[in-house]
Amino acid sequence: MNVIFLKDVKGQGKKGDVKNVPDGFANFLIKQGSANPANASTVKQLEHMNEVEQKMKDKEREVAQNLADQIGAVTLVIHTKAGEGGRLFGSITTKHIAEELKKSHKIDIDKRKMVLDDPIRTLGTCEIPIKIHPQVKAMLKVQVGEESHE
Repeated sequence: MNVIFLKDVKGQGKKGDVKNVPDGFANFLIKQGSANPANASTVKQLEHMNEVEQKMKDKEREVAQNLADQIGAVTLVIHTKAGEGGRLFGSITTKHIAEELKKSHKIDIDKRKMVLDDPIRTLGTCEIPIKIHPQVKAMLKVQVGEESHE
């Protein structure tokens, strides 16, 4: 019997797969709510759901690309205390960068999406990659300057 999987079933199929399984197992899957019998109308419904899902993914990617373009145009300037040779007192982490980006440019990015292996500990400019979407990355320029001593 052909069934359409509504959920991932270990060892059998993933959600959305159409597969031929033994009748007894098909009845079990249908009773559990893990599959529906595959006929012309359910296959057509599955194709429609896949189309809608693809449109949503394309829209998400487009929004992420717009945000990436917006981030790429920004140079974030952060002022902090520094000592001899441009070495910072403390460091600048993704949390600091996310807070400053939100405060100065009204762009809200989760700090966990920023790829910063080590916190910034020196004055100067660096580029930080940001994973906005699985297929979209942005580069944020961060310029670290010394606070003015008044």
